[in-house]
Amino acid sequence: MRWGIAASRFISIVRSLMNPLHVLRENGRLVAFGFFMCFCSSVGQTFFISLFNGELRHVFNLSHGDIGAMYAAGTIASAAIFMFAGRLVDRVRLPIMVAIVFGGLALSALGMGLVASAAVLPFVFFGLRLFGQGLASHTGMTAMARSFNATRGRAISLASLGFSAGEALLPTLTVALLAIFAWQSIWLGVAAITVLAVPLGLYLLKGERPRKDEADETTGPQASIRHWRLGAVLRHATFWLRLPTFIAPAFIATGLFFHQVHLAEEKGWPLPLIAGSFTAFALSSIVTTLFAGPLVDRLSARQLWPWVLLPMALSCVVLASSASVWVAPAFMILIGTMRINTLAFMILIGMTTGLYSISGTAMWPELYGTRHLGAIKAFVQSVMVLASGVAPVALGVLIDRDVSMNLISLACAAWCIFAAILAVVAMRRDQSTAGSGTASSPSK
Repeated sequence: MRWGIAASRFISIVRSLMNPLHVLRENGRLVAFGFFMCFCSSVGQTFFISLFNGELRHVFNLSHGDIGAMYAAGTIASAAIFMFAGRLVDRVRLPIMVAIVFGGLALSALGMGLVASAAVLPFVFFGLRLFGQGLASHTGMTAMARSFNATRGRAISLASLGFSAGEALLPTLTVALLAIFAWQSIWLGVAAITVLAVPLGLYLLKGERPRKDEADETTGPQASIRHWRLGAVLRHATFWLRLPTFIAPAFIATGLFFHQVHLAEEKGWPLPLIAGSFTAFALSSIVTTLFAGPLVDRLSARQLWPWVLLPMALSCVVLASSASVWVAPAFMILIGTMRINTLAFMILIGMTTGLYSISGTAMWPELYGTRHLGAIKAFVQSVMVLASGVAPVALGVLIDRDVSMNLISLACAAWCIFAAILAVVAMRRDQSTAGSGTASSPSK
């Protein structure tokens, strides 16, 4: 009987996966807006900015630790501001957010193209991180989480493909452009394209629907959810047990991607191999994302959350053992240990990215409602941005002290496992308090 029920659920999920068209048919323009904002956030993401590290270090005579510290300063400052700026999504309409995000992003890209002194770099990094990695993705994903209920997981999964599209296209394209144009010219082009993107964002919001805060209390699997204020969330014990799981990917992926040039040098890998491997990263993220959406709608994000870091833990182990003899000889004969481990690392970390993006975005409305979703997500994302800001300088200092990337990767794997254990404890604690009827009441 249990096997029959499990098989029935699996078939239902597969059908949902194979037929996302009804979500697009009813709200295609809004989903496209989410995709568009996620794609445009790539300009402020570490995987894109770090492609220019070699040029920046050469022009301004910076060490790995120096540029990591500058990046950390800009990122940490953006996290502090974002904690408040992210709440704008709760207070202003989306067209206004589009103007704010793209205006700031264009000015930041222009600043990078015109930068003439290393002292200006932290300010440029601040703008790119705040408006790109921060507000652009926050606006798109909050719109998805707030505007959908029963199909929230699928809507988020479709919109978040914008992240994967950026990861798949931009690294390879940027490396190719760097072989032709000066790096400053590329950033000036990014600034111009960002300005031209504003009308498209406004077009996708044409006929924007009202927020659906009240819908969460009347329909769907979370029909009884109430809308928690941020202060009540911060007093909720299981929130803090889940937080390390949010921090881990931000720290690990940012740290490793930011120092990808050094990683390539230490492993003896050509940089184009790393850039090209982002396509494998993006493809695995896309596949996982498409599966994760229906899973969230069927099982809930809370049940999936403890497992999102397991692929990342394995990816770090793979990265640490890139020259190990345990790699199958047949694979070594066919395409070589270097390429296998590079692709395996990217594929596994891409799986975590897919699970993390969908489950993490969908979990907060499940737990705490949608009315104050912008404030809650802004706090969490600020902590994540803070972690991503600390990562480059922390890893840069370790690299400058000759700590190997293998040892760093193994430490990251241990963190993933520990954070997953805490997330399991949080899930069981929630189930226990719900069963006893003693769950704390949120502030309305």
